[in-house]
Amino acid sequence: MSELLIRHGSDVHGTPLDLAVSGGQVVEHGDGPILDATGLYLLPGLLDLQVNGCAGIDITAEPTRLWEVGTALASHGVTAFVPTVITSSPAARDQALQTLTAGPPVGWLGAVPLGLHFEGPFISPARKGAHPAQWLRTPEVDLVTAWSRSAGVLMVTVAPELPGAIDLVRALTARGIIVSVGHTDASAAQVVEAVKAGARCLTHLGNAMPPLRPRQPGPVGAALGGSGLVAGVIADGHHHDPLFLSAVWRALGPRRFLTVSDTTAALGLADGPVRLGDQEVVVSDGTVRLADGTLAGSAASLTDCLRTLRHTTGCSLADAAATATSTAADLLGDSQRGRLDVGARGDVTLVDADLCVVATVVGGRVVYGRS
Repeated sequence: MSELLIRHGSDVHGTPLDLAVSGGQVVEHGDGPILDATGLYLLPGLLDLQVNGCAGIDITAEPTRLWEVGTALASHGVTAFVPTVITSSPAARDQALQTLTAGPPVGWLGAVPLGLHFEGPFISPARKGAHPAQWLRTPEVDLVTAWSRSAGVLMVTVAPELPGAIDLVRALTARGIIVSVGHTDASAAQVVEAVKAGARCLTHLGNAMPPLRPRQPGPVGAALGGSGLVAGVIADGHHHDPLFLSAVWRALGPRRFLTVSDTTAALGLADGPVRLGDQEVVVSDGTVRLADGTLAGSAASLTDCLRTLRHTTGCSLADAAATATSTAADLLGDSQRGRLDVGARGDVTLVDADLCVVATVVGGRVVYGRS
């Protein structure tokens, strides 16, 4: 870890802020190289809890390149992320866990992978979205005996209406894994049952789930109506109508609104074909879709999503930033990330007034600088 002084920046409220990092942590006073942040905002390091890939790399198809994705994400302001493996062969999940456990290559710098998100295979066939049907499985505790937070599995998406799902939610929760409700045809009552069993999050609210109806509120109604779920939201300008995004923001607020990119290998690429797991998808006009038009993740960065959130809802920079910093850290139970308090990790994202990334600092080390 390096020592660093970040001078002449501003916090999310526009108040002048100097920041010292020593030993990888924020300290009251420090010494070391100076990073001039004049005219810039200092955000706590951004956390993206749903990343399928980046820069032409798909984590499900190429799990051994997970650390390369972390390097590429740093240029988008991300300091830590949750690599996501969609519904796939068991071998893909195993290889991703092995790559994570082996650790980074010598000299590696980038956004830190915090643990894997297995988005499937325990999801609804009726709401599978871009997930390949041949790898879907009925929830069985015996299929996840090796899964635990200590083994590298941080989050699992489950459809709670499937037979055996509630027992699976309890088993995963007992092992420290965050269970997220998603790709589901569940009723609101079934979602509430999953919450009682330990589920704490909702995977990409409003997508791959039934619509909100007055007498059938479903997962969306369960989240907005006060179940306590933190809801992941892909605010890329394509997954939600602006009116829906504004309504969700008003209902959830920054403490339960979790901005995720759900970005794919398409991030940073020109329009054209790219991979998502076993399938070819097409990037066009900012969207990523299967051949039949189904949305298949995004081509947006986390800062793109925060920018869209601000422009759509009119929320403050402080509230927008919270959805990808403190809200994410609180969900993870990570008191060291998501804030710039003394004693926190020295992870900082420097942006200009348009939320364009100028520099990314991880553990007091500059891992990306635009200039």
